[in-house]
Amino acid sequence: MQAKQQIESVLKTYETALNASDVDTVLELYADGGVFMPEFAPSAVGKEAVRASYAFVFNTIRLNITFQIDEIEVHDGIAFARTVSRGEQTLLAENLTTAEENRELFIFENSGGAWKIARYIFNKMTAQN
Repeated sequence: MQAKQQIESVLKTYETALNASDVDTVLELYADGGVFMPEFAPSAVGKEAVRASYAFVFNTIRLNITFQIDEIEVHDGIAFARTVSRGEQTLLAENLTTAEENRELFIFENSGGAWKIARYIFNKMTAQN
């Protein structure tokens, strides 16, 4: 399988894990020194911080989103993907469901033949009320 196809597969697995609130699967997709940079929160650096950050997210919201891949570029053992996710999120404390739309930037590294998320950042595409 070519690098772009492998990265597409990682993104699909990530989408499925987000929608299932599956911290363990998300964590398997990150490189050991991976960094998760969520909007309005501190960066999570390294596996344990990434685990704690996603556990917090999944205890706060439930996602039902789909990724659209806009671009994947591969250069040696590094790659990036630019995506848009759309769908809905449910705020668990209020049981309130709202539209969800973000743009994302993933940086991947090839570790032992497997593409892993090295850096991930996202932000809203429209202002939230």
